[in-house]
Amino acid sequence: MDLPVRYDQGTSLVFGGSETQTPFDEAWAVVLPVPYEETTSYVTGTRNGPREILAASSQVELWDEETSTEVLVAGVHTLPEMNLPAGDGGTAIEEIRRVVGELARHDKFLAFLGGEHSITAPIVDALAQRTSGLSVLQIDAHADLRDQYQGSAYSHACAMRRVLERVPCTQVAIRSLSREEAEALPSLRARIFYDVNMRRDPAWMERVLEGLTDRVYLTIDCDGFDPSVMPAVGTPEPGGLSWREMLHLLRRLFSTRQVVGCDIVELCPIPGLVAPNFTCARLLAKILTYRFVGGT
Repeated sequence: MDLPVRYDQGTSLVFGGSETQTPFDEAWAVVLPVPYEETTSYVTGTRNGPREILAASSQVELWDEETSTEVLVAGVHTLPEMNLPAGDGGTAIEEIRRVVGELARHDKFLAFLGGEHSITAPIVDALAQRTSGLSVLQIDAHADLRDQYQGSAYSHACAMRRVLERVPCTQVAIRSLSREEAEALPSLRARIFYDVNMRRDPAWMERVLEGLTDRVYLTIDCDGFDPSVMPAVGTPEPGGLSWREMLHLLRRLFSTRQVVGCDIVELCPIPGLVAPNFTCARLLAKILTYRFVGGT
C-alpha cells in the first residue's frame, strides 16, 4: 500500500509492544495513528496523542481478565503514523479519506488513534463507500454539530455535522452544544443522549443500541469520559461516563452489532501524567478484545 509514513528517531511504535506485531497480510485488525491537529480551539497537543497511547500500550498486560483471551498476540498490526500536510485542512482530510479507502479494501477491523476529532468524517466517508447501512456511535462531551467554526468546515467542532452528511449518528454523554447546534438538530439524522437525561433513565444503554443499524462505526472522544477518569483533554466538561459505564456499553455494542472500525481521539497528553495515556491504551485493548470475542 502507498501509505504516507513518518518515523521519529528512526523507530515506529507498535500497539502492545513490538512482540505483538503481526504482518499486515496476516492481521485481522489494523491500528493507524493519525496525529492531525489543525483546528484545536482551547488546549493544544492532540497531535501527541497517538504516540503517547502507543508508548503506554507497551505496559498493558496482554492477557484480558474479563474474557480470558490474549487478543493482542492474535493478529494486530500497527502501521506507522500518517504524515499529514500542515496548514491545509482540506488536503489533510482528503489524504485521510484516501488512505482509509485503501485500507478498507482489505476487510480488516480498523482502529484509528487521533489527533483531533476532525479525522472521523473522512474515515466514515471512506468506510461508508464500502459498507452499506452504516451508522455511527459517538461518545463525546460535545455535539460537534456546527456547520462551520472559526471559518472552517473541517473544524473539530464540525466533525459530526460532516459525518451526518453521510450516515446517521447516535451521540452519547453529550453535555455541551451551542444554540446553533440545538436549532439545527430537528433537521439532522442525529439522536442525542444528553448526559443529564441518561442519569434518569436506567435503560439508556438499551435505547442507544436500539437506534443503531447492524453495521456501526465507533468514535470515542476522550472527553466523553468523566474528567476524573480522563483529565487530559483539550476541552474538559464535568460529567460523562465512568470507566465501567464505558466498558459495559462497548461490550453490549460488540455483542449486538458488527462494528467495522473505531477511533479514539482528542487525547491531549499532560507531561508527567501517564494515567490518561494508559487509559486510552487500555481502552483500545478492550475494544480489540470485544471485537475479537464478539462482546459475549
